[in-house]
Amino acid sequence: MPYVDVTDQTFQAEVIDRSTQVPVVVDLWAEWCGPCKTLGPILEKVVDATNGQVVLAKVDVDANRAIAQAFQVQSIPAVYAMRDGKVVDGFVGALPEHQVQAWVDQLAPSAEESEVSQLVAAGDEASLRQALELEPGNEPAIEALAALLIEGGTNEGKAEALDLLARIPETDATRHLAAQARMANPDVPADVDSVLAGLLPQVKLDEDAKQQYLDMLELMGPSDPRTAEYRKKLGAALF
Repeated sequence: MPYVDVTDQTFQAEVIDRSTQVPVVVDLWAEWCGPCKTLGPILEKVVDATNGQVVLAKVDVDANRAIAQAFQVQSIPAVYAMRDGKVVDGFVGALPEHQVQAWVDQLAPSAEESEVSQLVAAGDEASLRQALELEPGNEPAIEALAALLIEGGTNEGKAEALDLLARIPETDATRHLAAQARMANPDVPADVDSVLAGLLPQVKLDEDAKQQYLDMLELMGPSDPRTAEYRKKLGAALF
């Protein structure tokens, strides 16, 4: 099947999440729309010819009002391209096949991008290093390689992991990895309460103690009921 029918309930998985792996073309259409019936088969043919490098998601706007509202649809057919959960391009109205072809062609990953994706998917250290030689700022490759280096447990590996993570914007994932890299043991110690209590008097004047305290909270995570309380204590100690 050259496309997937998407609903309000499946949009997150089929479009938002999937667009982090491959460009997704979203075709907003309706049964009563004549131009939609002209454009639809063209989109299906052109996207199908990419052999999975681009995927097509079709949305019946009459049946899926939430998606239509999210795209602020005023006229159909409306077509949008999504990468990494964001709209990167689009057009409204039925275009001839050669224009649709050109539009889809610029969405398909280059040979280098495809090679990088394959190397990241392989996931071993050699492949990840090769991916970063081709694309030094590739975030999934950096995160995966940093995780491997931290798991290795050597000081050199952890230092390299921190250098790698410094290349990319901070996220929840990178912050957690960095905390693991800085800690001698990436597991939360059994006596975490006493460790944090001992660090708290030092955090205002000692940056290393403050960082260790923050890293410990990062490893504990928001699901630990103590984390919020210890963050409050940190704020009180600092200010």
